[in-house]
Amino acid sequence: MNAGALTVIEAGSTQVTDLGRRRGPRFGVPVNGALDQRSARIANILVGNPETAPVLEITALDAEFVADIDILIAVSGADGHLTVDGVGRPTNQPVSVRAGEAIALRQIQGGLRSYLAVRGSFDVPQLLGSCAPDSVLGFGGRLVVGERIALRTATAPVFNAHFTAELYDLDVPRLPTGFIVDVTDGPDLDDFAGTADRLFAQPYLVTPKSNHIGLRMTGPLPERRTQGEVLSRGVPVGAVEVPPGDELLVLHRGRGVTAGYPVLAVVTSGSLDVLAQVRPGQHLRFRRLSASDAAARARAELVELEALRLRVRSVFDALDALSTATTGRTLL
Repeated sequence: MNAGALTVIEAGSTQVTDLGRRRGPRFGVPVNGALDQRSARIANILVGNPETAPVLEITALDAEFVADIDILIAVSGADGHLTVDGVGRPTNQPVSVRAGEAIALRQIQGGLRSYLAVRGSFDVPQLLGSCAPDSVLGFGGRLVVGERIALRTATAPVFNAHFTAELYDLDVPRLPTGFIVDVTDGPDLDDFAGTADRLFAQPYLVTPKSNHIGLRMTGPLPERRTQGEVLSRGVPVGAVEVPPGDELLVLHRGRGVTAGYPVLAVVTSGSLDVLAQVRPGQHLRFRRLSASDAAARARAELVELEALRLRVRSVFDALDALSTATTGRTLL
């Protein structure tokens, strides 16, 4: 049974998603899901959800919502101006919202995508274990004005009784500034002979033809020096392909599971989150990383997120212990 609903007042370019359809590729279905996985995880962690819970992915444009129950939200990802009933509230922190108050996220900048999580998350349809939209299958899609998204849980407001402010200030890990994209060597590196290092020589410009399937970019293109057809085969998310023409192609989470272009390099999992925040018209640079260093960085990021999860749990435990004396309300 649903506890209430979140109504879309201004849709912008917003969709409900999660970390993706991990069972999809075995059936030939793209994994999809939040393009900036790290920020989606952080938003969920901040409100005490499982990191796989559905969130709202808000891309570039302003968005506004109203819930008909009290909720606890968190916004992470690209910076934006978050307001609740017109009052500025922090991003990257849990924020209490009373029933009927307008939640607005405007002026997204410094990146392309923000993520809004609600404690208890949304009750939405799933396909192969995920609510991630898939444009090929026609599943899910962008929200429209007036659409209502079912909420699973109400959360009583937690405010400082004297200042009407949040009671916590969590140290949230942020993505590094600048668009540096780490890659490991791809399976077809040798095909490019002495031209492979062009990938790291100069910045690449992301073109407007980029989307969740892949980013297209112009710059100094490596040249394939071998002949012969590349047979269609399985390709990973993050594959850096060099198709015929004048563009470099980097596959993202909406990619088909097979392709037939030579794969020069593969973007690391952490840098896929960086790619998710690059707007068309912006430049990025590639940086070579060994497989062992990429694995070490991935482990370090997991440690950071686990530390945040423990801090949030401590805050919620403390608020529950003090709720009667401070607010007379509880989070649970």
